Amino acid sequence: MNFSDILRTALHALRGNWMRSALTSLGVIIGIAAVIVMVSVGQGTQAEIDKLVSGLGSQRLDISPGAGRGPGGGGVRMSSSSFYTLKEGDVEAIRNEIPEVQYVAGALRGNTQIVFAENNASTSWQGVQSDFFDINSWVIANGEGFDAQDYSSAAKVVILGETVRRTLFGEDSGIGQTVRLGRVPFTVVGTLAPKGQGGFGQDQDDVMMVPLETARRRLMGSMGLPPGAVMQVALTVADAKDLSYVQGEVEALLRQRHKINPGEEDDFNVRNISEIVATRTATTKLMSLLLGAVATISLIVGGIGIMNIMLVSVTERIREIGLRMAVGAGPGDVRRQFLAEAMLLSLGGGVLGIVIGVAGALLVGQFSELPVVLNGQVIGLAAGFSIATGLFFGYYPARKASQLDPIEALRSQ
Repeated sequence: MNFSDILRTALHALRGNWMRSALTSLGVIIGIAAVIVMVSVGQGTQAEIDKLVSGLGSQRLDISPGAGRGPGGGGVRMSSSSFYTLKEGDVEAIRNEIPEVQYVAGALRGNTQIVFAENNASTSWQGVQSDFFDINSWVIANGEGFDAQDYSSAAKVVILGETVRRTLFGEDSGIGQTVRLGRVPFTVVGTLAPKGQGGFGQDQDDVMMVPLETARRRLMGSMGLPPGAVMQVALTVADAKDLSYVQGEVEALLRQRHKINPGEEDDFNVRNISEIVATRTATTKLMSLLLGAVATISLIVGGIGIMNIMLVSVTERIREIGLRMAVGAGPGDVRRQFLAEAMLLSLGGGVLGIVIGVAGALLVGQFSELPVVLNGQVIGLAAGFSIATGLFFGYYPARKASQLDPIEALRSQ
């Protein structure tokens, strides 16, 4: 028997009981679809994390204030009114005493209403030092940045993010216009190049920048900040290999400056972005492997179902097998026929599984917040897996059919 005869005979045998054939393929369909959907979601999540890394920077440390406690875990070491434990002096000390630090800046932040003529927007502001723009990869699109006098004199100047600029001025740049932040008039001196959405879907351009001292005097209002206090310190290093070393140096320097005794908790928190992202990346990969393992188990169960039905088919068709052998078919022809049936079941299930998996992944991306990335290699691997499933689980029933004795097969009832 040539290949076309084997294929035609296998199709005829499967069509004779199409409902059983469809149900037999169901396990493979579910397994392949699950593999595609789960891997697509896993790769989409990984892509979002990579985007987050590029946005935050893998050579960056963020330092935030925190109330320390004594070694016994007792009362708070600092009063609630002195929560802002980081100062501009800490920023200068880091800049002057740790040469591996490339950029370092303190910042204040808050929210306010910005108004121009009849247009207004509720947005966030950040009071920054000069290195802040380099640390966060902000680029001036129009106008100019703050000069040294703006920082030292608490000048009432502002740089607008693209979303705020568009809301207030439409197509105009707004450079030189006077806007009100709360009740305080500010002059627009520049606009920022757009960044678009961040790693978690937030609008990065819905922001505006003012000099740090301006924010402290003009926008913080009745917050009652201690002199020189900042809400956050961010820094970057020129070489990513120095990041762990710099983190240790920063922690030691701040403990010394804040007079923290051995055994006492720090009154600050240092966050290493690269370590956090690496942990999340490893977690995501592990979850992807677990999801892939679950889907693979479904595929194996589907393959076992194919083998089971093929064994039943061999038992039901013993007389047919004996008759084929009696008229000249050899054991190899019988083996190839039953193997072809198993592969058709698996391949048909694989094709349907791919269609359902791709459609399911697209629906997940459309109607949920889960990121999805379809990968042609994964789809090709799924197709190959379905063929391998048919070969692996169909070989034993095919071999068993080919080893039947023709005379005994014809005698069977």
